[in-house]
Amino acid sequence: MKETAPSTAVDRLLHTPGPELDALFRRSPSGRIPVGDGAGTVIFAPNSPVATTAARLVRLLAWQGKVFGPGTGSLRNKMGPLGTEAVPARVYYGTSRLDAGPAIILDYSRSALVARRIRDEIREVAPGVFLGIAYWNRHKVLRFVLEFARAK
Repeated sequence: MKETAPSTAVDRLLHTPGPELDALFRRSPSGRIPVGDGAGTVIFAPNSPVATTAARLVRLLAWQGKVFGPGTGSLRNKMGPLGTEAVPARVYYGTSRLDAGPAIILDYSRSALVARRIRDEIREVAPGVFLGIAYWNRHKVLRFVLEFARAK
């Protein structure tokens, strides 16, 4: 995998405090369900000295993003150093656990034994850029960004 620096939008989100990320999520629309390959960045310890390094390590070793099937209501995560498509999820509009507003739900409860307790929610915070919140059971465990290439 070719290592690239985060885009300006992703870098800005990595260096935004957690409460501000939640406020951004609250005021953002769900947007359209994305299609295609979204580059993923984990936001671990936002606005800390380790945020960028942690994001790079996770992308290099564990998780590179998500691939959304067009019109299928499903996705697969890109896992490991090779970006192997695995860990499927159902995709649909639903109610956010953060604020009870509309969000795009990435539901692993019936499609992935290894991730059945995980539920992600995403909203579009900029064109082609989705801020996500991952829940384990009902507990918020981390945030992430999905960035989709814009058609030129």
